[in-house]
Amino acid sequence: MARFWTLCLMMATLIIVDQLSKGAIQSSLYWGESIPVIEGFFNIAYVKNSGAAFGFMAEGPLWFRQIFFLLLPVLFCGWIFFLLIKTLKGPFYLSLAYALIIAGAIGNLIDRFSLGYVVDFLLFYWKDEANHFPAFNVADSCISIAAGLLIIDFFQQLKAKKAEDQGNAPDPVSKS
Repeated sequence: MARFWTLCLMMATLIIVDQLSKGAIQSSLYWGESIPVIEGFFNIAYVKNSGAAFGFMAEGPLWFRQIFFLLLPVLFCGWIFFLLIKTLKGPFYLSLAYALIIAGAIGNLIDRFSLGYVVDFLLFYWKDEANHFPAFNVADSCISIAAGLLIIDFFQQLKAKKAEDQGNAPDPVSKS
């Protein structure tokens, strides 16, 4: 039970940090404004993202975006919360991954419900701003880290399955 409350506290903290950082961007920069932090590599920018990750489907019909970006993520959060509860007695990193997904999804959902778009502000690029990685935020970072943890879990399960299969395989040297 302590793990659950620890993860809840972490989720709440990440959601607050996400919202405070987005609020700071909105109050400090004009939409489209960009401030160099590391010349030729990293800027803080105010970007409005009405699409999914990296602007995916930003130009889709409004009715579709409302279903795809509001209704489905709420349902998805419920399912991920169920998985979080289910994995509390398993490996910590798996519970952590689900908690990070929930925190990131809620952080971005708050934006979508209150603003109609997500505020992104971390902009990495190479040499000039024309060659940039799509802008992202703290919530997106949580989801990306969680994806990495889930990939690690996938390969660990694959490795365990392979070891189990080899352990149960008949010895090719022995004769029946």
